[in-house]
Amino acid sequence: MKRIDVHSHVIPETIIHAMREQPALYNTTIEGKGDALKFVRGKVRFDLIPEFYDADAKVESMDRKGIDISVISPGPQAFFYGLGADQALQTAGIVNEGVARMVAARPDRLRGMATLPMQHPDAAIVELERVVKEYGFKAVEMGTAIGNDELADPKFRPVLRRIQELKAVLFAHPNTQGSAGRLDCYYLTNLIGNPLDTTIMVGKLMFSGALDELPEIKILLAHGGGFLPYQIGRFEHGSKVRPDTSAVTKASPMEMFKRFYFDALTHSPQALRHLIDTVGSEHVMIGTDSPFDMGEEHPAERLDAVPRLTQAEREDVCYRSALKMFGGEL
Repeated sequence: MKRIDVHSHVIPETIIHAMREQPALYNTTIEGKGDALKFVRGKVRFDLIPEFYDADAKVESMDRKGIDISVISPGPQAFFYGLGADQALQTAGIVNEGVARMVAARPDRLRGMATLPMQHPDAAIVELERVVKEYGFKAVEMGTAIGNDELADPKFRPVLRRIQELKAVLFAHPNTQGSAGRLDCYYLTNLIGNPLDTTIMVGKLMFSGALDELPEIKILLAHGGGFLPYQIGRFEHGSKVRPDTSAVTKASPMEMFKRFYFDALTHSPQALRHLIDTVGSEHVMIGTDSPFDMGEEHPAERLDAVPRLTQAEREDVCYRSALKMFGGEL
């Protein structure tokens, strides 16, 4: 059975070189040389292993995990939402060129996903149209928030509308990680901050009426959809008893929730069973979050542990859902 991974990160050589050449601009230091590179940005430090930037190393990792095709996306460390318009557009181009080169090196196994300079919506549309036309990318990745701005903000609506028109997929990935404060310990910026950021984004897209204006947009949520699969009933109840939740939209939160697509990265077979029961297996697909340490090393074995998983559900999660989301082909 073919397995498609929709959540697999890269940090291409093109942007690694740019960060090394301009550490002040990118607020990042690249230490080491050869295959012993380290990414350093404030408190964030991790090894830039070859899988981040070498197509063959990515495929070797896929082979170990039993993955046939990966849709590779820039790690959130490559969003760069603080740059000015010209630098932001240029930098997104540098990142996306690197992704495209990796795909071109292994077109049998890799597909590409672009980053956009979302803090400058006009520039984001320019880059969106370029990557679709020049590279044939079928998806773009963006943060669950753009700096201090919410994705539901009307100023981003033209970008989202153009994504919808191009029939591309929007992969929303946490990037603020809960900022700091109470979460700045025990890795809670990731353990709580990441799923929390996704939950906040979805709630604001729902209650702001943004989804009413984008009836055909395809949005993929990382990490099993954050905390919302467990708390969507609270949203549904709130929409009935609180006037502020229904002030803009009359749509049902549960019905809006079922419009999203989800990776299966819950780290819990029982949680994945609940997600499939809630949204349907045709909206759930493999996501490994490779090569980060919060990823899934054994996606097939994780599926084997899901209670009462039918053969049809397994086929959906492994490949059919991804094909459906991407319009029938990858």
